[in-house]
Amino acid sequence: MASHKNTNITVFRRKWHLNIGVVIFGVVFIYLAFTILTYLTKERITPYEVREGSILKDNAYTGFAVREESVVTAEADGYINYFTPEGNRAGAKTKVYSLSSEKLDFLDNESKEARELTVEERDSLLFKTQNFTENFKEEQFSDVYALKDSVQNVLDSKSNQSRKEQLNEMLESGISGIQAYSAVSAGMVIYQVDGYEDVAVSDVTEAMIAKADYQPVNFHNNTKVNAGDQVYKLITSDIWTLVILLDDETAQEMMDMKSVKVMFSKDHETTWADFAVYNTPEADLGFLTFDSSMVRYAKERYLNVELILEDESGLKIPKSSVVSKDFYTVPEAYLTQGGNSKGIGVLVKEADGSTHFTNAAVYYQDAETGTAYLSPDDFEPGTVLVKEDSKETYELKEKKALKGVYNINKGYAVFKQIQILCESEEYYIVEAGNDYGLSNYDRIALAGKNVKENDVVF
Repeated sequence: MASHKNTNITVFRRKWHLNIGVVIFGVVFIYLAFTILTYLTKERITPYEVREGSILKDNAYTGFAVREESVVTAEADGYINYFTPEGNRAGAKTKVYSLSSEKLDFLDNESKEARELTVEERDSLLFKTQNFTENFKEEQFSDVYALKDSVQNVLDSKSNQSRKEQLNEMLESGISGIQAYSAVSAGMVIYQVDGYEDVAVSDVTEAMIAKADYQPVNFHNNTKVNAGDQVYKLITSDIWTLVILLDDETAQEMMDMKSVKVMFSKDHETTWADFAVYNTPEADLGFLTFDSSMVRYAKERYLNVELILEDESGLKIPKSSVVSKDFYTVPEAYLTQGGNSKGIGVLVKEADGSTHFTNAAVYYQDAETGTAYLSPDDFEPGTVLVKEDSKETYELKEKKALKGVYNINKGYAVFKQIQILCESEEYYIVEAGNDYGLSNYDRIALAGKNVKENDVVF
């Protein structure tokens, strides 16, 4: 008889214990992972530091100068020599030139003292040279020629003075064959002609402005002339006009302008000119009329100029920073101060007719209209305000948009109103010193459209 042996096997299961340390570590790990992921995927608020700046909008043109000019011809045959330096004014009795039957010999018998520059002449040249050295830019190479002309004019003046003295001595000594001739009228003497002396403003054409085949003729001492030959010209008025060629769009934009600021490229001098647009079948012309500066550019028929259409200074900000935001508009009379607080706010009317003070951030106050701008985030639509010490009420419903940027100086975004003065393709110049606006060195969000009020800046 077989016997069976019973074997009882007891299985012990390990009891699972909650490890609080592992749980805390897991929660912290998940939080850190989520924070890092959010930080890496969140669109950054890139800061931009506000700085003072300016925007200069100008258009460059070449202008055709029209002046009151009269050409003078020789009264007899002979060799011509000039008394009056070019660019000087002559009266009706001023000797301008002489004619002689033979060429004249001029001696270089000046004393050392006469050849030397005066203190005033040296100081003037030194100042111009120093100013040129300190401000020279390669893109303004024409400044070299302006300096050269200044130096040459001083040296020519010394040479002309000696020639004039010798001519007077020859006349006084009674040398035969020399005759002096005075100016035919008062005016500025120029020893150059170009055939455009009789052109009126209304006669100017696009071809003239284009400067095609322009060849002026200069007059020189001791050259043979015949009676009736042109020998110099007189500019008889300080009023002159520069005619420029405009494209259709610019002509339309400037149609209503009466004056414009002009900078001359030759020496970077600026002045104001009366302005008018003249439309012809062939072209749109702009007339720049001056009552000054004629002396400086008397010999120039063509002048390069820039019309300074906008020249504003203020705070320079990128256009990408600017956003538009709606605000409740409230009469300033409804603003008040809370009981123990110096903060600005309003009195809000309750359903039972009582009122309570609510702080309100004022984003802008328009002094002209007496209007304050309050954030719609601070009030429910239809909120009724009560004027202090009055029964007058005002319901919040009308909104108006303000342009502004988000200031991030404090680590979170705050809307700041701006007043735009002018603009370029990428920047605005905005008003500085506004109580509700920006200040120099403020930091703002570069991309305003990606920011909301009170966003935290990482």
